[in-house]
Parts: sequence; C-alpha cells; structure tokens
Amino acid sequence: MRNSAWRWFPLALMAGLGAVILINAGMVFAALKSFPGRAGSEDFELSNRYDSVLQRSERDAALGWTVQASTDKTRVPVVVLTQHDGTPLQGALLEGEAGRPVGPAETRHLTFHELTAGRYIADAGLPEQGQWELTLSASAGGSQIAATRRVVVH
Repeated sequence: MRNSAWRWFPLALMAGLGAVILINAGMVFAALKSFPGRAGSEDFELSNRYDSVLQRSERDAALGWTVQASTDKTRVPVVVLTQHDGTPLQGALLEGEAGRPVGPAETRHLTFHELTAGRYIADAGLPEQGQWELTLSASAGGSQIAATRRVVVH
C-alpha cells in the first residue's frame, strides 16, 4: 500500500482544483478590466435606422480619413486627422463631446482648433483621470466624418 499510485491522488486533485480557480480568477480579472461600463437601450432605435448607419459607415470609409485621438500632459484632447494618402488634413472644422463611459454621466462639449497641419487641440482639458469617450465630427472640403475614440487620461 505504501507504493500505491493512489497516494498521489489527493495532491493531483488539489492541483487540478487550484488550476481551475487560477484560470477562473484570471478570466474574472480580464472581464472586469475590459468592461466598457455602458449598457443602453438605444439598440432598438439603432436597428430601425440600420441602413442609414451602414450608408454613413461606407461613406466615411470611402473618404479614407484617419482619426487618432489622445491627450497631452495637461489632459487636453488632441486629434490628428490624415487623408487617405497619409497627408495631414488641414483646415477642418472639428467639434466633439467628451463623455465618461464608466461611472456618473459627465459630458463636456469640445471645440478644436488647428495647432499644426492636421493636428487639432481642444479648447479645454478633461477634468479627471480615467477613460473618456470622444464623439467627434470633422468636416473639410464639403465632406464630413463622424468618429468615436476612447482616450485614457493619466
């Protein structure tokens, strides 16, 4: 009985349960870390006008504009607009709103002005650290694009 293979059974059982607990804890952490915090009831309304959403998306993609958003050291949103060939999009009118996707609702209207070619800076900074969702609208040369970008303020 001393050399029986069953003597390892309790240890193997504990190791297996420990692995299951460790994997589940990792999945819970990943789920909590990536949860955007937004649940809305606008899905039905969006489905009723889904064709127009698809048309707008196709029109935006045909323009080929690239929208990149970040914040500077003073928490001011900065947006870089480029055309389909990679050149800066100059002279665009850019406006937007910054909203908190997590926690209490907080929205700020932002007006951007061109700092350098294709680089636009907001007129005001974001008051708190954390995640902010920028809903942007840019127009130039008779064309218009709408984009949403998430930024994290440190």
